[in-house]
Amino acid sequence: MQEAASLANLDDPALFFGNAQPQPRLGSLAARHRPPQKPQALTSTLPSQLHCAGKSSITPRIVLASQIDQQDKPCFPSSVRPSLPVTRNLATLSSNRHGHDNSHNVSRVLYDHVNGQNNRNNNHNESTPLLHNIIPSHIHPDGESGRKGFHPSHFINVAWRSGSNAAKYTNLLWPFVIVAIVLHFAAPSMPIAIFATSYIAMVPVANLLGFAGQEFARKMPKVSGILIETAFGSIVEIILFIILIAKHHSRDGSSEHGNLIPVIQAAILGSILTNLLLCLGLCFFVGGLRQMSQKFHASVSEVGSGLLLVAGFGLLIPSAYYSALKGSAVAHASKHHEFTEKILQHNVLRISQVTSILLIIAFCIFIWYNARSQHSLFDEVLEADEHADLDHHEDLAKPKFTFTECMVALVLSLAIVTLLAVFLVERIEDVVESGVPDQFLGLIMLPLVEKAAEHLTAIDEAWDGQINFALFHCIGPSIQTALFNAPLVVIVGWIMGKDMDLNFEIFMIVLLVLAIVVVGNFLRDGESNYLEGAMLIIVYVIVAVAAWYYPNPDVATSNGAE
Repeated sequence: MQEAASLANLDDPALFFGNAQPQPRLGSLAARHRPPQKPQALTSTLPSQLHCAGKSSITPRIVLASQIDQQDKPCFPSSVRPSLPVTRNLATLSSNRHGHDNSHNVSRVLYDHVNGQNNRNNNHNESTPLLHNIIPSHIHPDGESGRKGFHPSHFINVAWRSGSNAAKYTNLLWPFVIVAIVLHFAAPSMPIAIFATSYIAMVPVANLLGFAGQEFARKMPKVSGILIETAFGSIVEIILFIILIAKHHSRDGSSEHGNLIPVIQAAILGSILTNLLLCLGLCFFVGGLRQMSQKFHASVSEVGSGLLLVAGFGLLIPSAYYSALKGSAVAHASKHHEFTEKILQHNVLRISQVTSILLIIAFCIFIWYNARSQHSLFDEVLEADEHADLDHHEDLAKPKFTFTECMVALVLSLAIVTLLAVFLVERIEDVVESGVPDQFLGLIMLPLVEKAAEHLTAIDEAWDGQINFALFHCIGPSIQTALFNAPLVVIVGWIMGKDMDLNFEIFMIVLLVLAIVVVGNFLRDGESNYLEGAMLIIVYVIVAVAAWYYPNPDVATSNGAE
C-alpha cells in the first residue's frame, strides 16, 4: 500500500517536489477522481527555434522544477522529453519511512537519472537527433560545409576567415608571395631580398596548406584525421628537404649550389627541437595563462615520449659509429687491413641507408598502431578534447571548405610552396656567405617556416583547452620527422646518387638527447603549466644563441665534403 501511495505521489507534481501541502491520499474520494497530471519534474532551455515563456538559449541545461519561476511554462520537444521511470527502488525510497516527507530524495533520484541519460546522449556522435535540436539550422556538424562543388567567393572567404585565431593574421603576408616571384624573375641580382621575401611568403602558403589539410581531416574519423592533418603539415618540410638534396653538389662538384648536406642535417634535428622545445613550450605557456594547469591523457604522453627516445636512438647510431672509429680505427690500421677514412665514410653511409629503411618500417607500425590497435582509445581522448574546447560552438559556426575546395586549396598551396622553396634553396649559399652560419640556418630558421602553420594551430588548441590535440601537433610532427621525413631524404639521395647520411655533428646530437630527456620529464606527470612552458622556451632560445656562434664545418664529413 505504501508503494502504491508513492506511485500516486508521482502523479501530483506539487506533492512530489514538496512545494505544496499534502493532498488527500489514494483512498479518498478526491484522490480517486483527480484527473492525471504530467509531472513537472524537469525542463530544458532550448534553442531560439523553441520559445518557452519568452526565454531561449543555445546551451542546453537541466534544472529542477522547484528552481523554475512560477511564470515559466515548461515545454519539451518530443525528441528530448525525458523519460520518467517509476521503479520499485524509487517507490521504496519515498515510502521507507511512514509519515516523513521524502519528496526531496525522490526528486534527487529522478534528477540523477535524467542527468545520466543526458550524459549518455552526449557520448553519441554528432548526428544524433538531440544535437540537431540544439544546434541552429545554419550550423553544420564538424566537417560538413552544406555546399557542393567549387565557389570562388566562398573559397576566398573560408580561406581568409576560418583558420585558427592566431593563423588568421598570417594571411596578411600574402603580398610577399607576389613580391618574391617578381624579385626572382625581375631582380636576380638581389639574392638576400629574394631569400627574405621567399622566407616570409612561405608562412601564409604553409598556413593555407595546413588549413586545407585540417578541413580535409575533419571529414575523416578522429584519429585518421589527425594523422592526415599532421602529414599535410609536414609536406612543406618534405618538399624543402627534397629540393635541398636535389640542389646538393654531385661527386664531381658540377653544381653551383655547394655542399647543402650540413644544412639538411641541421634542418632535420632543428625541426624536432623546434617542435619539442619552442612549440610545446608555447602550448604549455599559453594554455597555462588561461588555466592554472592542463591535464593530458597518459596514453598520449607515454607513447609520444617512448617513440621519441626510439627515434632519437635510431638517428644517432650512425653518428656514434663515426665518432667512435674516426680516430682510433684509422690510426691503428695495419698494412693487411687498411681501414681508411674513405672506408669509414662508406660504412657510415650504408648504416644510414639501412637505418632509414628500418625507421620507415617503424613509422608504418606507428601509423597502424594509432589507426587500428589504439583507435578507440585515442578517438575517445580526442572526442573528449573537442567537448572541452572553450569555443567549440564558434568553430562549428565557421564556414567550411567543400571536398572540391579542399583539393583545390591543397594543389594550389603545394604548387606555390614548391616554387618558393626553390627560390629559397637557390639563395642559401648567398645567405651563408653573408655571415649566417649553416647550423643557425638549418637548426633555427628553416624549421620555423616549415612548421609555422602547425605551430599556430597547436598554440590555438592549447589556448582553447584542447591540450591533447596540441600534444598531437607537437609530438606527432617530431615523430614523423625522425621516423619518416629524415629517412625519406636519405633514400631519395640514395636514388639520386647523393651521399646523404645521418652523421650529425656532436653538438646537435647532444642537443637532441637533452631535449628528449627534458620533454619526457615534463610529460611524465600528465599535467602542464606555464612554468614548464617558459622553461622550454628559454632552453630553445639558449640553443638558438649557441647555434648562431657555432662555426661552419670545415673538416671532412662522411659525405665526402671538404
